[in-house]
Amino acid sequence: MNDLINGIHHITAIASDPQRNLDFYTRVLGLRMIKLTVNFDDPGTYHFYFADETGSPGTVLTFFPFPSTRRGQVGAGQVGVISFAVPEHSLDEWQKRLADLNITTQGIQERFGEQVLPLQDPDGLRLKLVGVPYAGQIPAWEAGPMPAEMAIRGFHGTTLLVGDLDGSARLLEQIFGFERLHETGSHLRLKAPHAQLGSLIDLIQTDQAGLGGAGTNHHIAWRTPGDADQLAWQEKLRSLGYHVTPVQDRQYFHSIYFREDSKILYEIATDGPGFTIDESIESLGSQLRLPPWFEADRESIQAQLPALQLPVQVNQ
Repeated sequence: MNDLINGIHHITAIASDPQRNLDFYTRVLGLRMIKLTVNFDDPGTYHFYFADETGSPGTVLTFFPFPSTRRGQVGAGQVGVISFAVPEHSLDEWQKRLADLNITTQGIQERFGEQVLPLQDPDGLRLKLVGVPYAGQIPAWEAGPMPAEMAIRGFHGTTLLVGDLDGSARLLEQIFGFERLHETGSHLRLKAPHAQLGSLIDLIQTDQAGLGGAGTNHHIAWRTPGDADQLAWQEKLRSLGYHVTPVQDRQYFHSIYFREDSKILYEIATDGPGFTIDESIESLGSQLRLPPWFEADRESIQAQLPALQLPVQVNQ
């Protein structure tokens, strides 16, 4: 068994308008739509995957867009902020770009010695762009809409809002193997020791209750290499008293789920098989993909889904 969690695999959030969500993450932030599919537990709803060129673990942000859903409330038991890694000296250009697109930011700030630019997506989901030296060492999507000197490389980390700071920290440190970097009152910063992208986790204790809805995060998934490691994690977590689901086949990875001490929904996902099992790299995200068990119902599923104007894939 791989005894450590290798940082973030993906994060899944809730949106309202599908087209608006798609346009923001592809046209404004310059991410690639690498998979257009449906919620496997609710096939009448889209599931969007945005990431780097190939959908590398640590770069994948996914959404369930529910057109009629209400706005949620960010609070305990949720991922509070998603942080993206961008090249170190790109934030001035990002601030200008976002202002030109009439997107409000909170201005460039310094936190933990890092330059950050906080903003929100159209549903109010809280995001941060973080300028970091390592981002420039990670190849950008060459055919993407953003110049390499600005392009998002993946997750820098995330902020988890918790009601039980000690319990949430204990799982991440003692079981997952994260290292404690900073502690300030009700705020802890932890790091996955062998990860670069998606390695930094801020825990903030709050009494504000979270309420799911548009602009909130549904769950966070952690990386494990493969099926054998995942089964070992399942057994270990169950032995510690966590209620862990059976393995779920998510087509592009396999997943187990459980709620940690502050009731955040955690997933442990395998790195493979990956997003090219049903599309070439060049054509990722270019048409609706369904898992084999839904193919017989493709016509009825498509009839339920809103029409979309997909982004032009520059490298097709």
